[in-house]
Amino acid sequence: MSTVAAQSAAAPVREPRRSSWARYLTMPLVLAAVCLALFVAVSNQTLDTIEARALAPERLSGAIWQHIQLAGVSTLFTLVIAVPLGILLSRPFSRGFRPYLITLLTLGQAVPTIAILVLLAVAFLFVGFEAAIVGLVLYAIVPVLLNTIVGLEQVDASVLEAGRGMGMSRLTVLGRIELPLAVPVILAGIRTALVINVGTATLATYINAGGLGDIIVAGLSTNRVIVQLVGAVLTAVLALAIDYLAGIAEDLLRPRGL
Repeated sequence: MSTVAAQSAAAPVREPRRSSWARYLTMPLVLAAVCLALFVAVSNQTLDTIEARALAPERLSGAIWQHIQLAGVSTLFTLVIAVPLGILLSRPFSRGFRPYLITLLTLGQAVPTIAILVLLAVAFLFVGFEAAIVGLVLYAIVPVLLNTIVGLEQVDASVLEAGRGMGMSRLTVLGRIELPLAVPVILAGIRTALVINVGTATLATYINAGGLGDIIVAGLSTNRVIVQLVGAVLTAVLALAIDYLAGIAEDLLRPRGL
């Protein structure tokens, strides 16, 4: 009996995976239910010519794909800019001017996205997909930048000193110790930027960049509530779906033990 008890005590205790599977399956089921309810609601409506044209499947699928492109490409450029900049601003030499730069970027984020897009369109005659990407990147860069700085600065100094004591260079310490330990915080900032870009990409319609904003504005301009509802619900579903996928990626990319 004592041997069995000792083996039981020594065996690793595995937590049940039921809760994790339930957590991963809940959101897709909820989003599927919302889409089904929306489809049933629209199918039971008698659509006029304007509503039928606005809610045509090919138009909706095209708008969704454009919206995904706007959010994805803008977030990619945000990472390329914000993560290296955050690494630089986390170094000791930047402590003198870092607060001023962060304050400037935060004030810039307070400017409405529509104002940035209109400024690009009016001052530089810059419209379309590229202009929307510039506006979305300027608006989403702050969360990733701040999370990169915070994630790197929260690494224990004793861990860094241990790495240097083992003969690692500063660059090696950054790549093998600092960045892996900062990954969870950086991923949280990327997830925030993704959701921000999905929401604000609806404004890209005002500079002829497409997306689900086309559907919403079509409903507003023609006073068709059903069209507005479809555009708004699809935008919310897309934002929640991307946040869900980003959460899965965050769990998978998180270093073990953190």
